[in-house]
Amino acid sequence: MPLTMKDVDRFEAERPRLEAIAYRLLGSASEAEDAVQETFLRWQAADVEHVEVPGAWLTKVLTNLCLNQLTSARARRETYVGQWLPEPLLGGDPMLGPADTAEQRESVSYAVLTLMERLTPNERAVYVLREAFDYPHREIAEILGVTEAASQQILHRAKKHITDGKTRTEIDEAATRRIVEEFLAAATSGRTEPLVRLLTVDVTSVGDGGGKVPARTKPFEGALAVAKFLRGLFKPARSKRALAGGSPGIHVTTANGGPAVVAVLDGRVIGVMCLEITAEGVAAVRSQVNPDKLGRATEAWAATEHGEPLFHAF
Repeated sequence: MPLTMKDVDRFEAERPRLEAIAYRLLGSASEAEDAVQETFLRWQAADVEHVEVPGAWLTKVLTNLCLNQLTSARARRETYVGQWLPEPLLGGDPMLGPADTAEQRESVSYAVLTLMERLTPNERAVYVLREAFDYPHREIAEILGVTEAASQQILHRAKKHITDGKTRTEIDEAATRRIVEEFLAAATSGRTEPLVRLLTVDVTSVGDGGGKVPARTKPFEGALAVAKFLRGLFKPARSKRALAGGSPGIHVTTANGGPAVVAVLDGRVIGVMCLEITAEGVAAVRSQVNPDKLGRATEAWAATEHGEPLFHAF
């Protein structure tokens, strides 16, 4: 039986929440959109008149679609060129979902999305549904086809993996902004020492070019190595301008709820550098430059007002 407008409206009312769940599960906005669209097709084919709680039904269908996607994604990422990083979402993107609690904000942070790659599909699903959307274990167990006790045990393992990989306590927003500005000033100074002072001893820097934009296949580790890399990255060079097609403007903004540096060229986002900042300094630099993962960021950038860039790179 074809869907009525009421049935379509019931689905559309759930779409923002479904997209936010799928993004956290998959780490990709485009894949999240595809998963939600497939969920709609399942809704279209179902006998929806007998679905008592549409939200629960749709969440179960979506979660299991994402679990299948995560299983196949593991195999694909074994052949991915270079390092794989999530697709960043700029501040204000509705796909970021709820941000009322610390757990919700943390679950969509770039650092935690990266750490979630260590989890099994079931661990990731339980972590997202419980920490970000406050689903009771009874409902999570029903969605995943496990017992309630098993759901609790899975969450315990997932949180341990996340906690073991996390850096130290973060600092307030005002101090974060100041550190980002100091970070950029140091990175463009042409000197290594100012950068080293802003980095933690065990800082790492990783980039995702997807084989389409040059990016080192292994992370840089340690303050001196990362500082030298960043100094070289921001050093003006004709070859860089030629590769980029111009001199991109550099802006300070937020991505996934955290501080970020965005490079924009002719209205197109060509790079998002997410900084993980702690009381000890910058603990991680994660740069997304794969154009396949910057389309949504470009759309979001075009839809909002921005001031002049701090400077033009290269």
